[in-house]
Amino acid sequence: MKINSKNISKTSLFSCGMIAILFLLNIACSTDETQTVTTLNTLVWEDNFDRSSATDSLPDATKWGYNIGTGANGWGNNELQYYTSRPENVVLNTEGMLEITAIKEPYLGSNYTSGRILTQGLYENAYGRYEARIKLPWGQGVWPAFWLLGENSSGAGWPSIGEIDIMEYRGQEPTIVHGSVHGPGYSGGEAITKSYNLLNDRFDTDFHVFGIEWGPAYINYYVDDVLYNQITPADVTGDWVFDSNKFYIIMNVAVGGSFVGNPNVETVFPQTMLVDYVRVYQ
Repeated sequence: MKINSKNISKTSLFSCGMIAILFLLNIACSTDETQTVTTLNTLVWEDNFDRSSATDSLPDATKWGYNIGTGANGWGNNELQYYTSRPENVVLNTEGMLEITAIKEPYLGSNYTSGRILTQGLYENAYGRYEARIKLPWGQGVWPAFWLLGENSSGAGWPSIGEIDIMEYRGQEPTIVHGSVHGPGYSGGEAITKSYNLLNDRFDTDFHVFGIEWGPAYINYYVDDVLYNQITPADVTGDWVFDSNKFYIIMNVAVGGSFVGNPNVETVFPQTMLVDYVRVYQ
């Protein structure tokens, strides 16, 4: 049975003192006194993925669009999937959750299909707390992500527009997620990143809240309100591009690619990322 977390008020993020206490309880997080921790509680955008009617199973078109196609469209990292807008790949289930499903099937020249939805042109903003409650898939070569990409009205292109990876995950490592930034001089395999290792549990067996708090000259990374990473201009090896651009939200499940490698004979399909909600606070 699904716990109705939508009716539970959001608690404030832990202060540095609370983080220190959690550390003593063997929860892995950082207590660096130089870290900037803010509390942003004004909800400015959300999607709880509730169906508007019994027959309406597609994401809200006023909030989400789709990327359709393969890496040949100008995005991708040697991935194997073809992104579609079909309900087989992107759908709202009857329990009020978004399902993004990767399927092993021949489709328009690819051997896998999946979904990639985004708020480009519908919701773009700078700064705030971005978070999502997600249950992740698993398996070698499965690559789900919750991330932000800078809008490109200037024509600068990636990585100059900036990328904030709130959560990336290798399906073959079900206890580890990664938080990263990409920009000019630190992109692809040279991204500025840190990992979070979940103790005594796996990310594919239950829901967890992945988030950032992003303000002038810092981005803090959280798992279940535990601060595990902070990135500032002093940490990057090129230009800091996160104070001069608006960003939009992307959620997807890739198959294969440079970050995870290809699926193997033990990878079970279909694999689904379940999303309870996405929220933005300022």
